[in-house]
Amino acid sequence: MEVVDTAELCFPQLLNTSCKKPTSPWPEAVILQTLLSTISLLTVALNLLVIISVSHFRQLHTPTNILLLSLAVSDFLVGLLLMPIELLSKTSCWFFGDFMCSLYKYLSYMITSASVGVMVLISIDRYVAICDPLRYTTRITVNRIKLCVCLCWLCAVSSSSLFVKDDLTQPGRYKSCYGECVIVIDHIAGTVDLVLNFIVPVTVIIVLYLRVFAVAVSQARAMRSHITAVTLRLSVTQKTNKSELKAARTLGILVVVFLMCFCPLYCGLLIDENFAQSSYELFLLFLFYFNSCLNPVIYALFYSWFRKAVKLILTLQILQTGSREANVL
Repeated sequence: MEVVDTAELCFPQLLNTSCKKPTSPWPEAVILQTLLSTISLLTVALNLLVIISVSHFRQLHTPTNILLLSLAVSDFLVGLLLMPIELLSKTSCWFFGDFMCSLYKYLSYMITSASVGVMVLISIDRYVAICDPLRYTTRITVNRIKLCVCLCWLCAVSSSSLFVKDDLTQPGRYKSCYGECVIVIDHIAGTVDLVLNFIVPVTVIIVLYLRVFAVAVSQARAMRSHITAVTLRLSVTQKTNKSELKAARTLGILVVVFLMCFCPLYCGLLIDENFAQSSYELFLLFLFYFNSCLNPVIYALFYSWFRKAVKLILTLQILQTGSREANVL
């Protein structure tokens, strides 16, 4: 009969039903925790700057920036809640009880679903702005964007509750021992999650941005063709080429980074049914979450207003009277 050292158990008093503590080499554990903790803090800090910037300055209360604000809120929650708790649950025992485990998994689905949904709304906003600029101000208004954001979060709340409804009503029903946090999703719910949170958003974003890219390139070529007779043709052509490259680079960043962060995890879950127990799952899950750290870089750091707003925030000038009316554009 095998004798289990109680020091290796999550709950030594529950000798026959306790899980064993996860073990890993000391240097590897320290490096992993340090790296992932840094990513978590960076995610929180970057998205907090976006939240403060858009919320504080009145000039930034535009439809597009409201979408950025909603995206920053969901990504902020990813860095504040999901990353630290996921790291804790994967590298140590779960001591927070079955209900908190179910609640955490529910929040995980809800926050990531809302983040993906807002990214789709951003792609739609950019599509209308580039492909139908004359009607953009009438079709995309602040009130409509607020309504869309509310509906996006409402859909995330309702759909996530369907995925984990069994675990919310009967917490801990799938765990094999005390000290682990396990949520099992049936095949139908997993397929629905794959379609709603991966296939559909990726398809929509790729299609819309390809259309945006095509329109941007055609406009640049039309402009270049229109001014070929001008004496400054060379310099203008060079400027046009730069605009084409910039459009291509922006499209590449948006699509490729999104796919690089989202595809590996979903592909792993789709191909291998035992993927959740594999050693690669934690890395790919944090790659999935890492998109929340990259979103403020892609969608905000390239804007000049963000750099101006951050300067005012870090120098505490936003505490001055009338700072909400400051010119940051």
